[in-house]
Amino acid sequence: MRIMGLDYGQVTVGVAISDELLLTAQGIEVIRRKDENKLRHTLQRIEALIDEYGVELIVLGYPKNMNNTIGERAEKSEQFADMLRRRTGLEVVLWDERLTTVAAHNAMIEGNVRREKRAKVVDKVAAVFILQGYLDNKNQK
Repeated sequence: MRIMGLDYGQVTVGVAISDELLLTAQGIEVIRRKDENKLRHTLQRIEALIDEYGVELIVLGYPKNMNNTIGERAEKSEQFADMLRRRTGLEVVLWDERLTTVAAHNAMIEGNVRREKRAKVVDKVAAVFILQGYLDNKNQK
């Protein structure tokens, strides 16, 4: 069994996959689209990755506001989660992703990753942080 982690953004979706032991998350790719509302290709690519890796659960980043309220981006994530459930038949867990993009940027800065490269992979790294947080929480219980 593997778990997929997704960082859903306006025009990108960062993708991470767990190892089979559900201990670690690895970044796979960033799916890009030209328009925020054009999701057909994005959903097809996610379905292909689910098949390729044998994914049985999806963890989707849930961008709550810092005061724990639900804003527009979180509502869009809820809608995307519903789409994923309908298209894949898999359970989709919404996982609090506050500050994951900041953490991803900071990790890459510490690793001396150039700004141009960071912009291309930050969503993939954020997906790793989302999925790893879920896995660590699951394994502590």
